[in-house]
Amino acid sequence: MSDPRAQLVADGYDSMIDTWESWKAQITDDPRKQWCAELAARLSPGARVLELGCGGGTEETRVLASGFRLTGVDLSPAQLERARRRVPDGEFRPGDFTAIDFEPGSFEGVAAFYSFNHVPRALLGDLFERIHAWLVPGGWFLATLGGSDLEDWTGEWLGVRMFFSGWPPETNRRLLAKAGFELERDELVAITEPEGKATFQWVLARR
Repeated sequence: MSDPRAQLVADGYDSMIDTWESWKAQITDDPRKQWCAELAARLSPGARVLELGCGGGTEETRVLASGFRLTGVDLSPAQLERARRRVPDGEFRPGDFTAIDFEPGSFEGVAAFYSFNHVPRALLGDLFERIHAWLVPGGWFLATLGGSDLEDWTGEWLGVRMFFSGWPPETNRRLLAKAGFELERDELVAITEPEGKATFQWVLARR
C-alpha cells in the first residue's frame, strides 16, 4: 500500500474493529438500510455488485450478498477476515479504492457506505470516473459522501489515528456529473453519532 493515508486507515480499522462496531451500534437513526434497499430494488436478481469499504460485513453487506453476486473491497485485513466469516456468499479482496481497478462493465451496481470519507478528496473525481467505467450502461452507484468542506485531516478517532477528507455537496455533485453520472436521489441526512450530530450527503446515481 503506497499511500500512507490509506495505510493509516487500514491500520486504524484493524486496531479498532470491535470498538468501531460498538460505536456504530449506538447510532439508531442511520438511513443506510433504507438506501441499501433503494439500490437493491433497482437491480435484477444475481446482478454483480461491488461494495467499496465492506468492513467486517455489515447488515448491508449481507443483504447485497444474499440477492446478488457481491464483491467486497476493504483496506483492513482484520475487517476482511471477519467479513469472510460473516458473509460466506460474498467474494472479498483487499484494496485501496484509489488504486484498485476492474474491467469496464464489470458491475450492475456499486455501493460505498461512508467509506469515501476516508479517501483524499483530491482523488474523488478520478475515482468517480473509474467507477462509472466499471458499471454497465444503466448501472447504479450508491454512496455516502461528506456533507461539509473538510480538507485532509489526520487525528485521533475512536482511540486510533485516522484520516478523513471530503468536499461540500455542491462539489460532489459537480464531480459526479463530470464523471457522467445522473443523480436519481441526492439528500443531506443528519444522524446522531455518540459524539453528536453529523451530516452526510447520500446519492443514488445512474450511469
